[in-house]
Amino acid sequence: MGGAFLAAAVLARLGSRIELPTIPLFILAGILLGPHTPGIVLVSDPHDLEMLSALGLVLLLFYLGLEFHLDDLKAGGRKMALAGGTYLALNVGAGLGFGFALGWGTSEALVLAGVLGISSSAIVTKVLVDLGRIGNPETRPILGIIVVEDIFLALYLAALQPILSGADSLSAAVMDGAKAFGFLLALAVAARYGTKLVGRFIATKDDELLVISFLGIAVFVAGVSEWFGVADAIGAFMVGLMLGGTTSGDRIRRLVHPLRDAFGAIFFFAFGLSINPGDLPTVLWPVLAAVAVTLVMNVVAGVSAARINGFGAGPAANISTTLLARGEFALILATMAAGASLDARLAPFIAGYVLILAVLGPLAAGRSHWLARVLPGGRGGGGSDGGGGRPGGSGRAEEAPEASAVR
Repeated sequence: MGGAFLAAAVLARLGSRIELPTIPLFILAGILLGPHTPGIVLVSDPHDLEMLSALGLVLLLFYLGLEFHLDDLKAGGRKMALAGGTYLALNVGAGLGFGFALGWGTSEALVLAGVLGISSSAIVTKVLVDLGRIGNPETRPILGIIVVEDIFLALYLAALQPILSGADSLSAAVMDGAKAFGFLLALAVAARYGTKLVGRFIATKDDELLVISFLGIAVFVAGVSEWFGVADAIGAFMVGLMLGGTTSGDRIRRLVHPLRDAFGAIFFFAFGLSINPGDLPTVLWPVLAAVAVTLVMNVVAGVSAARINGFGAGPAANISTTLLARGEFALILATMAAGASLDARLAPFIAGYVLILAVLGPLAAGRSHWLARVLPGGRGGGGSDGGGGRPGGSGRAEEAPEASAVR
């Protein structure tokens, strides 16, 4: 564990000198020190870090919920749903078409629809924090798209599982989907009406007791969410929404920062451990084609989301590049595909695709002003990029101004 933290820290420090974001460097540390590359192997089995990695994802989305208020959801709920639906229709549809074009099989195409269609919540969150964009206007539709994606994800997994397992029970798939949707609805109701009750429950002047309380609630609800077929991350996000509106909200934001940063680094390090670079050459051209499709569809979806919300070229570029990365969900699908004995090329394809976009996404987000120059209305970068124009974004954004801007 100490080696993992130190390796991530050393690479991130080196990268900061040339203004590289931390995410791809944490992933690179996992690849270089994992079981699939020669040399020093710090962690021989990626599953050894599975629980800590899950905790990192939970804390990243919990923090995002703290900064994203229910008033934002209520004020722009219809636009967020429209932007999220448009994003999914474009990217999932393109992924399904790409899967059929490869000719690997129908089940494989259905898996690729999710791989190409769903963004990485963890990477998106980290990018927004690192680049200091939490308070930007275009962050609302970005978070709205993530929420819509997570709702779709619950229904998609419920429908995909019986297909991959060979089951023909449509009723079982419908029941799983209904259970997941019902729990999401219960979380939304609790976040809307349970804030005062939860606020009184966790209220304390002792920071130690407050940390134990909010961490316990976030992790517990995340675990229960997974049991109901909902992504654990979205459960943590909803808890963050609830606690962010309590009288302890400001203290929780301050206290969760070191936990978020530490375990978030482990999440991305563990992400790198699961990638085998040696498998990539066999599927190089399909991977590059899929990356190209995703780049195009994200730009189209980003421009569409910006127009729905009345934004210009700069925010459109921010939306397009921030949502570009693919990550933890694609790797879950790779595991499901391997268990279902699908085409052997699927796993290395997903690993290569995820690796390229996990590195390219944060780099592109830090340089979104380049894309803004060529988008309609950009005129050489004339449109505001919402504060995200500085290159790199190496994780040095000040926390207090972000929180202050949102509040």
